[in-house]
Amino acid sequence: MSYDVTFRYSQALDPSALVTIETSLHAIQAAITDCRNAGLPVETDPAVILLVRHLSQIGAQRTDDADLRRACIAQVEELRGRPMLKILALRGVAYDAPAKRLFHAQGRTAMRRLAAALALEDGSFDIRSNKAGPAVSGDVTLHGESIWVQLSLGPFGPGREVCFRKVQDRHDHIGQRNYWASVRDLLEPEQFAMRIRQELRLSASAPDAPRLVA
Repeated sequence: MSYDVTFRYSQALDPSALVTIETSLHAIQAAITDCRNAGLPVETDPAVILLVRHLSQIGAQRTDDADLRRACIAQVEELRGRPMLKILALRGVAYDAPAKRLFHAQGRTAMRRLAAALALEDGSFDIRSNKAGPAVSGDVTLHGESIWVQLSLGPFGPGREVCFRKVQDRHDHIGQRNYWASVRDLLEPEQFAMRIRQELRLSASAPDAPRLVA
């Protein structure tokens, strides 16, 4: 059924109540929804256009472009240096598909760095990512010939996001007793590798040449 309402036109004619970016965006989104419900073209709707111009005026009242660009650059640098895996582990990723994708991507990167710190040879280990259902984080697993390490936001609480144990080979999915560590430990691969060797009584070895890990 095609229908139209007058509210968006009234709001566009007098947008004085829309004083923030958030409220203005909400009004624009509502106006676009009204247009679609009525079967009208959004790009030429006068109410939508006026509301967009009002939003532009609100933005123009903020800091000038140069300062905003500098602030964006600073935020990019800060975020690049921030360990997002730790933040995701704290807030959780259930029912948040983008956060879950990032969790698994950064989890795989962390496992590759751990494999390098453990001096695992290429081809001697697997890194698997199981995203499971939307209500859980899934898991990222490093499985070598003698070691199994898994990252998961399970029911064990903060500080126990990483489980590791000694195994006989890459076909051994049971292994020996479990040990626990935190995401913070995983993000310090050299120290964590040393702890793993000590607790699992693995022989220490070093790679022939430095390995680059993305």
